[in-house]
Amino acid sequence: MKYKNTGALICAMLFMLCSCGEDFLYKAPQGSADQDALTNAQGAEMLITTAYATFTAPDWGASIFNWTFGGIYGGDANKGSDSNDQAVLNSMETYALLNTNSYINEKWNWVYKGSKRVAWALQVLENVQDMDENLMNTRKAELYFLRALFYFEGVKVFGPYIPYLDESITDNDPKAYNDKDIYPNILADIDKAIAGLPDRPAELGRTYVWAAKALKAKILMQQGKMSDAKPILAEVLNDGNTASGKKYALADNLTDNWNSFTDNTSPESIFEIQFSSDGNDHGNIGMSLCYPHNSGPGGCCGFYQPSYDLANSFQVDNNGLPYLNGEYRTMPSVSVLQPDGGTVTLPDGKTIALSINNATVAVDPRLDFAIGRINIPYKDYGPALNWVRDYTNGGIFLPKKHVYTQAEADAGLARSGMSAGWAPGSAMNIQYLSVRDIMLLYAECLANDGQLSEAMDWVNTIRERAALPENIIRFDDGTPAANYKISTYPSSHAAFTDKNTCIKAIRMERKLELAMEGQRWFDLVRWGGDYMAAAITDYLNYEKQYIGKFNGVTPLSAARTMFPVPLTQIQTMGKDANGQDYLVQPAPWK
Repeated sequence: MKYKNTGALICAMLFMLCSCGEDFLYKAPQGSADQDALTNAQGAEMLITTAYATFTAPDWGASIFNWTFGGIYGGDANKGSDSNDQAVLNSMETYALLNTNSYINEKWNWVYKGSKRVAWALQVLENVQDMDENLMNTRKAELYFLRALFYFEGVKVFGPYIPYLDESITDNDPKAYNDKDIYPNILADIDKAIAGLPDRPAELGRTYVWAAKALKAKILMQQGKMSDAKPILAEVLNDGNTASGKKYALADNLTDNWNSFTDNTSPESIFEIQFSSDGNDHGNIGMSLCYPHNSGPGGCCGFYQPSYDLANSFQVDNNGLPYLNGEYRTMPSVSVLQPDGGTVTLPDGKTIALSINNATVAVDPRLDFAIGRINIPYKDYGPALNWVRDYTNGGIFLPKKHVYTQAEADAGLARSGMSAGWAPGSAMNIQYLSVRDIMLLYAECLANDGQLSEAMDWVNTIRERAALPENIIRFDDGTPAANYKISTYPSSHAAFTDKNTCIKAIRMERKLELAMEGQRWFDLVRWGGDYMAAAITDYLNYEKQYIGKFNGVTPLSAARTMFPVPLTQIQTMGKDANGQDYLVQPAPWK
C-alpha cells in the first residue's frame, strides 16, 4: 500500500462532496470534507489511507526518520550545510535550543495531525454500514496501531506529559492539559491493535500483528520496563514473520535494507514507511535536505553530516573489537582534512578535496556502509568526490545509508527533483521497525537479567553479518577500500562474565549498527539522564577538536531528557477559566 495515491484519494473525497441540485444551500463547502458523505466503506478507506499518509509529512522537523531529534541531537551527525542555511538547526546541534524553534513545532503538529486523522477515521467507522465486519475490525486495529505510533513519537521527543486526544473528542479546537503521563493510553491503543491485526497484512505497507508487537516492545523499552518488553521481544524474534510471510532474520547484504529495489523484501523488515516514485513528489521530502551537495547524488543540500565522533567509533583494536571506553578518542582520526583544506583536479577533470583517509587504522566495515568518506567508493558512484558543502561547518563526512544509488536513479526510482519538485528524493522505504534493532533490544534485556552469554550471542550475530564478504566495500580492482577488521567477541571476553562490560558492548553495538538511522538520542535518553549528559559532554569535547563551532558549547543537563513544549502551542491552547495554562512547560525548560 504505497502512499502515492493519497492526493488522488483526497481529490476523490472532495469530488464526492460536490453535487448538482436545487438544494445548493445545504451543500458542504468546497474544499472541506463532510463526514456524512464519507460514512461508507469507500470514504472510510480514504480516511484510513490519509492517516497512513501522515508518515510522508513534508516538514523536515516532522520526518519520521528523526534525523534532527534522534541523529543530530544524539551526536550521530551535525547539521552540515553552511551556517546560514536552516539556521534554526544551529541551536539544536549546539544544545542551545529555544521553545520557539520551528522544528519542534513541526514535530508537535505532526503528532496531533496523525492523531486527528485516526480519530476522524474511527468516528466514521462507527457509523459505516456497508463494510464487512471482519474488515472493519482489522481497519480499526490498524488505526489503533497508527495512533500508538504517532503518540510514541510524541513522547520520545517531548516526554510522556503531553495531551492525549482520541475519537471521543469531537471539538475542532479541543482544550487539553499536559498534566498526565500518556504511556498507559499508548499501551492501551497498541494492545487493541495486537488483538485485532492479522498475522500478515492483505497489502504490503499496512501494519500487522508482528509490527504491533515489536512497537509495543519498543514503547516498553523507552519507558524503562525491560522485564515487560523482554518476552515480547523474544516472541517477535522466535515466531515473527515479515509482512510478506518470511521468518524474521538478518539480511546477508546490508544494502538490502536501504535500496528501492528491495523494498518490503528484507527478512529483517518489520514495518516500513512507504515512499514512491509516481511523479507526484512523494520522494521522502522529510529528508530532502540530507543528501550530498555539489555534484554528489541528489546535489542538495549537504545537511546531516556524520560526526567525527561517530566515524571514529568504528575503530577497532588488534582483535577486531570496538573500543568500549572511548579509547578511539585518543587515537588518530580515520580521516582528516588536509591542513590547508586544498583540492586536487583529477585527469578526468573532477575535483576532490584532499581528505586523507588513514589506511593504517583498522576499522569496522560498517564505517563505510553508514558513512561516506571522500576517495572511498560511494555506493555505485565510484569514490566519493568533493560533495561537502562547507568543511568548516560540517566536517568531511557524508550521509550514505539513505542516499539512492545511480541504478535507482536510472530506473526512475530517484531523482534530484523528486521532493516538492526541487529537492532530492527516492522511492526507498524507511524501516521504522527492524530485526537488527529488536535483536539488540533483546540483548539488553538479557544482560539486565544477568544472562550475559545469551546477550552476547545476539551481539555476535549482528557482528557476523557485518563481516560477510558482501558487506566489505571494495575498489574496482577488488581490493578492500580500507583496513577492515571485525570479529565476534570470544567467550573469554569480559562481556561474557561482567554485566557492566556486557552492557557497554551492547550499547556500542547499537551505536555502530544503527548509525545514522535517527535512533541515537532516544537510546541515550532511555539509558538515563546522567548517562545521556555524560555521553553528550564526551561527544562535544571530542568534536570541538575538529569543528570550531562546538567550542564553548554548554552540554545538556541530565534533566533535559525531553524537548520543550513549543511556545506557539502553549499560546494557541491558551488558558482555562481560572487563568491556568492548558499546556505547561516541563520543569527543566522553565
